[in-house]
Amino acid sequence: YDMIEETGFRSPLVAPLSTFSIDVDTASYANVRRFLNQGQLPPEDAVRIEELINYFNYADAPPTESLEEGGDPFAVHMTQTKAPWNDAHRLLRIALKGYEMPWEERPASNLVFLLDVSGSMNDANKLPLVQRSLNMLVNRLDDRDRVAVVVYAGASGLVLPSTTANNRETISHALNNLSAGGSTNAGAGIELAYKLAREHFVEDGNNRVILCTDGDFNVGVTNRGDLAATADAEAENGIRLTILGFGMGNYKDGMLEELSNKGKGSYAYVDSDVEARKVFLNDLTSNLFTIAKDVKVQVEFNPAKVQSYRLIGYENRRLKAEDFNTDKKKAGDIGPGHSIVALYELVPSGVSMDLPTVDDLKYQGKPETGAG
Repeated sequence: YDMIEETGFRSPLVAPLSTFSIDVDTASYANVRRFLNQGQLPPEDAVRIEELINYFNYADAPPTESLEEGGDPFAVHMTQTKAPWNDAHRLLRIALKGYEMPWEERPASNLVFLLDVSGSMNDANKLPLVQRSLNMLVNRLDDRDRVAVVVYAGASGLVLPSTTANNRETISHALNNLSAGGSTNAGAGIELAYKLAREHFVEDGNNRVILCTDGDFNVGVTNRGDLAATADAEAENGIRLTILGFGMGNYKDGMLEELSNKGKGSYAYVDSDVEARKVFLNDLTSNLFTIAKDVKVQVEFNPAKVQSYRLIGYENRRLKAEDFNTDKKKAGDIGPGHSIVALYELVPSGVSMDLPTVDDLKYQGKPETGAG
């Protein structure tokens, strides 16, 4: 797990703006739940608080008008209450709720399943669960959609060329006949998957590679930077990368989260058939499609009202204040029906607290007015 360095309180006098990218991933919640169900505390860095909060759907109202009618892609809700852990502090909730697109309004999909069939996937909660999960997805698709299947182990290979999704028996047969064995050459598989996605690219459609793996890449291109650069470049060309993590033991959470961020897709951890139904049935529309791209949030705090604040979670999603107005700085995407919640702990003015300070600034005082 990548290290999480929790952010402390900040004064609006020093940093009046808080800026971050939204996060629609849910992998941390399911992974933490897996540890707890086994009677273990999860590793500290496995707990990404924003993913625990955003795992759930909330009762926030979505926009009422469709995108075609000129409606907004998402609605914004804000509320404030006492912080449960400190009555003198306030808890600010900022929520975004995506437009709930009916399934019949969805664009056509060009999907490439990229499946890890290496030896590390040879467990009941890995490849067999992958096969059951993807069959759920295939059963939701129709003749507007296309599916291809690429596998990788010591070498990569095409199992099923791009096929219209109404050929469910053909696709299911290709999935169900897979078996695990060998080392893990993910780099070659990723290249082939993106090649297929480019060849069958659907203009104004949903072009996506869906990677199912435990992340144990050990042959070929294994450098995180190289793999992330590939995902980033393909996302710029309109092909997104959704990652589904499976299994435990040698699970590589940090790499998978980074790849999904660069690939502009979502990242979920599937530990059971129940979680598979959540990802591929209950939340399928929000996980598969996009209604708002590069969504950033920026909050300005008034020092007359707020002595200090801290954003809870989102440690690896923080942005510089100037990134908010820079289109080159990428951020997370929102899918139909997504609920995105951010919580701030606020210390009102007048409440006693120890806050790190800086020395008085020499050059930031009011400039003197020169003569003439």
